[in-house]
Amino acid sequence: MSNSAIPVISSTGLYTPPESISNAELVASYNAYADLYNAAHPDADPLTHSSVDFIEKASGIKSRHVIDKANILDPNVMCPRIEDRPNDQISVMAEIGVAACRDALARAGRDIKDVDAILCAASNLQRAYPAMAIEIQMELGMQHGFAFDLNVACSSATFGIQTAADYIRSGNARSVLVVNPEITSGHLNWRDRDSHFIFGDVATAILVEAKDVAPAKHWEILGTRLKTQFSNNIRNNFGFLNRAHGGVDQDGPKSDKLFIQEGRKVFKEVVPMVAEMIVDHAGAIGLLGTNLRRLWLHQANSGMNRLIAQRVLGHEASADESPTVLDVYGNTSSAGSIIAFHLNSEDLSEGDTGLICSFGAGYSAGTVFVRKTG
Repeated sequence: MSNSAIPVISSTGLYTPPESISNAELVASYNAYADLYNAAHPDADPLTHSSVDFIEKASGIKSRHVIDKANILDPNVMCPRIEDRPNDQISVMAEIGVAACRDALARAGRDIKDVDAILCAASNLQRAYPAMAIEIQMELGMQHGFAFDLNVACSSATFGIQTAADYIRSGNARSVLVVNPEITSGHLNWRDRDSHFIFGDVATAILVEAKDVAPAKHWEILGTRLKTQFSNNIRNNFGFLNRAHGGVDQDGPKSDKLFIQEGRKVFKEVVPMVAEMIVDHAGAIGLLGTNLRRLWLHQANSGMNRLIAQRVLGHEASADESPTVLDVYGNTSSAGSIIAFHLNSEDLSEGDTGLICSFGAGYSAGTVFVRKTG
């Protein structure tokens, strides 16, 4: 294989919304809603209060960034309110995606004219068409190439990285932006005690390029692997056919048109599936857990990450070996492992090997083994 066909990660980018909600703020809002509900429905089963201890024990999350804090915390609203923009203005999802792309381009010293393709890989897309990726392409001023959307829920970023790497290997592109705008506050049921604390908003971007055009300091992609296995344990039934079967009522979307999951089943089934996938893929490219300097795992649940890391490394992982951003960002779906990589990779030395890994609804999972160069 020639150098021109070797895919690498040249840089990553990050956009973080300025507003953040602490667990204490979230609990106060939810408990106020529960009190209002219980008073209005005396004959119904009462809603139980949430608590900071419950949230942190269940997930490891301490706060989350959001694009609209005030309305999420309003017990009478409890969801983000985003003003509808006219078609001649950039959409909010494209806007935060563009910010992450520009950060990635700047970090690599790259101009948008050098990019051949843009993949918008996210768990939710603001509209069906035109593609968010094409809007991002236009806003960045990219006058050539192509762009398209893809969705594999929380694994969208790793699926996007493999797709980009395959374009590099085949010669169909030399430089590809994979962008992950995640406004997950929009699909979360903030009135559900079991999940009201999970998600946050963010956007990330990954610049995947041919090795011979990449900056001297980059991450060589040693191997990628994807896996899917159907499960209903994480699901969102929102879609364009909802109005055809009465999926929206006067009070807004029904609960199954938002994020729902069977958390215990997900934990029990996904942890061994992902750990086995990582170990098998590592062995296939000649690596052992002891060869891995760092794991950048999907940021969904601290308990899941602890068990997966332990099975891969053979010991309890330190914060240095398996860094966490979940506590500050919450679950940001496809962007989680990319945030962890973005914020916790500069300190590694040339030759260090690590793993970017995602897992989530589908079930879907992706592994990207990388080695630092330069």
